[in-house]
Amino acid sequence: MKKALFAARFALVSVCALMMAAPAAAGYMQCAPFAREVSGIEIRGNAYTWWNQAEGRYARGQAPREGAVLAFAATRGMPNGHVAMVSKVLGPREVLLTHANWSRRGGIERDVRAIDVSEAGDWSKVRVWFAPLGGLGKTSYPAHGFIYAAPAAIEAPAQLAVKAGAPGIATFAPIE
Repeated sequence: MKKALFAARFALVSVCALMMAAPAAAGYMQCAPFAREVSGIEIRGNAYTWWNQAEGRYARGQAPREGAVLAFAATRGMPNGHVAMVSKVLGPREVLLTHANWSRRGGIERDVRAIDVSEAGDWSKVRVWFAPLGGLGKTSYPAHGFIYAAPAAIEAPAQLAVKAGAPGIATFAPIE
């Protein structure tokens, strides 16, 4: 009798645990698959690997552009890094991001504020809106920069663009 009662309780606890785990796993959205879906940038794997994977495949840089993916570096508190798509550029140091798995596990946030707080103004340190605070988070996160949906062939070392010069001569000037 004790064995049967133990087996019944064990089965009930197991079923309840499975019922609670399945919906959470089914509805859980991670940042990398979401960023890939909304940006069209076909990179797979943990977010912290995106910046290096983009080299030679996609253009990269330090200037925000709509549709680009901001690649955050891995940190102790964020070991898998983070990626978020720029939904709107508000200025050279302020954007709106659309991303998943930031303010709450698996949640999707659209058009949330992020600002560049780096000393050099190069988006190497970022603060992002955090829902539980109802404003910008207090933590500054390291970031690599932006991955653009354009092929890497147009990327140049200092984001230079060819301008028309004399016939047969190309001159370079910074992209504005």
